[in-house]
Amino acid sequence: MKASANHNLVTIRPLQYRDLDAIKQLWANEGETSTPEQFQQLRRWYGPLKLLSWFPNPYQHQFRAYVALEQQQVRGLIQVSPFNRTRSTWRVEQLVVAPSSAFDLPESTLTPNEVGNQLLRHCFQSVVEAHNWVVEVDINDKLALGLYRQTGFQPLAELTYWAIAPEILETLAVREADLPNLLPVTNADAQLLYQLDTVAMPPLLRQVFDRQIHDFKSTIFQSVLNTVNRWLQPERPFSGYVFELQRQAAIGYFKMWAVRQDNCPHKAELTVHPAYTWLYPELLSQMAKLLENAPSKPLHLASADYQPEREEYLTQLGAERIEHTLLMSRSVWHKVREAKTISLEALHFSEMLKSLQPSRQPIPSPITEKSSPLRSSQISPNLEISGSSAQSSPNLNEDSSGNQLPEAQN
Repeated sequence: MKASANHNLVTIRPLQYRDLDAIKQLWANEGETSTPEQFQQLRRWYGPLKLLSWFPNPYQHQFRAYVALEQQQVRGLIQVSPFNRTRSTWRVEQLVVAPSSAFDLPESTLTPNEVGNQLLRHCFQSVVEAHNWVVEVDINDKLALGLYRQTGFQPLAELTYWAIAPEILETLAVREADLPNLLPVTNADAQLLYQLDTVAMPPLLRQVFDRQIHDFKSTIFQSVLNTVNRWLQPERPFSGYVFELQRQAAIGYFKMWAVRQDNCPHKAELTVHPAYTWLYPELLSQMAKLLENAPSKPLHLASADYQPEREEYLTQLGAERIEHTLLMSRSVWHKVREAKTISLEALHFSEMLKSLQPSRQPIPSPITEKSSPLRSSQISPNLEISGSSAQSSPNLNEDSSGNQLPEAQN
């Protein structure tokens, strides 16, 4: 009863533009000294993302944000987005909840954990097409880990974020990368990149991510948006993959964004086949060479606990660990309605066979002489009977008393 009463105290609705100032205050109550990058992107792209959510397009469901209101004041924010093209897996982008002590709410009995729980439950019920949910949490944030565990999330993998200093990048750029089969990425290579992504991760992770071939293709709409994004936000993307001629397969792939803003580092994604870990030095040398004309900034990239060779190489290279997170997942199992089994003992045969029963009580009728089963006319006249058998055979035209029966009239 207490949980249902607390649930009635909170109203959850979609985010509106007038809530952005209150959201900024939420981040301040969390102890953030500067405005997070997620909030800056949310304020910058609120109008276009809201417009794209009104008609069918690849970014229609990219902006899903809800706020929790208590006594007409914003207590929390949650933002979710699809993780793959089929929208079978969704990701919790950010979840921010402020304590009641940060507001003038003397009658509030809700803890931040309860508000966050209700925001998550609201998303689980609203996004009906989601089969899996993923979230990335700081491994040292015990409160957030407890909240997600309470709502059904389980650990999936540990991620470590690294920063490669500009001095190290300059050293790597001097070395010539030995990549004779480095090719640019196009939509025709989606099958190869899908196979590389499949073999580069554990089966459980592959099942949760549920990526398909079209997740590695770029539509015309996405190309136009990326071009507009490069005009508005000065960053230049680079991508390429290494092709193995003998196996006819992709064995390495990288995607990098060279950012020209002063307070933002360069970012990169790296995928390497587990049997070709010698590609790490070659790919990083190629990426460092592409950054020669970009501003001198550190390069950020991630590694997972199932990639020990990458972590070992980055440690030897002198990269700095800047963040350690835990990737968690939650599966949604939809109950299948089963047909009720019916036993034969429960069947009422008298009701099933009503149509076969007589409509009135049957009346017995007497058997007359004309209904005799055997007639002399039924015996063929051409039938020949031997003498012995004829003498022993009874006369068929006599009754049991020996009286002569009348012959049948033709």
